[in-house]
Amino acid sequence: MVRLLTALALGTAALLAPALAGAQDTPPSPEAQFTEECSACHLAFPAFFLPKESWSAIMNDLPNHFGEDASLDNDAMTAIEGYLVKHAARSNRRAFRKYDLETAPPLRITELGWFVHEHSNEVSRAAKKRAGTMTNCAACHRGAERGYFDDD
Repeated sequence: MVRLLTALALGTAALLAPALAGAQDTPPSPEAQFTEECSACHLAFPAFFLPKESWSAIMNDLPNHFGEDASLDNDAMTAIEGYLVKHAARSNRRAFRKYDLETAPPLRITELGWFVHEHSNEVSRAAKKRAGTMTNCAACHRGAERGYFDDD
């Protein structure tokens, strides 16, 4: 009886091994990679905040990411950039008209017209101080990690 149970257990393990190995070898989705890598240091800003030219410029200069080295391996960088470009804001939107998207795309979300308009009069000095930085969206927007930025 013990031999039969052992054989069944070994046979089941042998049958499941390829499926389990495949599951472990499956890389995370580009969105999951983006969220994991970027939110390790700051909010993983929604891709629609910037045009594709901006995301490409940011991703291609990760060793100098706003004063930090945010380098990634080539596979992760390619996957994340692909995700960001696919979900980026439309480049021809009026919001980006003052930028030369080909040579000097906007890099700082906090300097974009819509961001300044939304935050200049509505955010008190106390709130800015509490947040520490205007890129700390979660300090005021409880759903920021999920892409919700309505007034809370």
